[in-house]
Amino acid sequence: MSEANKAISRRFIEDGFNKGNMAAIDEIVAPGHTNSGPGSLPGLPPGPEGSKQIISVYRNAFPDLQLTVDDVIAEGDKVVTRWTGRGTHKGELAGIPPTGKTAVTTGMGVDRIVNGKIVESWGIFDQLGMLTQLGVVPPPPGG
Repeated sequence: MSEANKAISRRFIEDGFNKGNMAAIDEIVAPGHTNSGPGSLPGLPPGPEGSKQIISVYRNAFPDLQLTVDDVIAEGDKVVTRWTGRGTHKGELAGIPPTGKTAVTTGMGVDRIVNGKIVESWGIFDQLGMLTQLGVVPPPPGG
């Protein structure tokens, strides 16, 4: 079960974020799916639609977005994925106009999978680092 669950979480990243394949999201995200954690966006609807919205926000802001899976660990019904994301800010992101700058950030997600579908996700990524690289937030003193 763990290997099958790892493949589902990997597919969410590769097909969803990297390829923008929204049909894949319909296949692997459960109707009642919830997305939470500091890496989420407020007001997302449950189910595949919420996942599609969050993917679209980042793919529109970073059209060349690529997430590389660095580690995947599974136990029981949970999968933890550590990733590195790279992209060029060419579209609006949460009211921030395009900067044309490239950002590299790291993040982690935990997916709970039941009957071959992701039913719950919790994510976090280095938003401050990303905003600093885009020039939206000044770097920390001495940094």
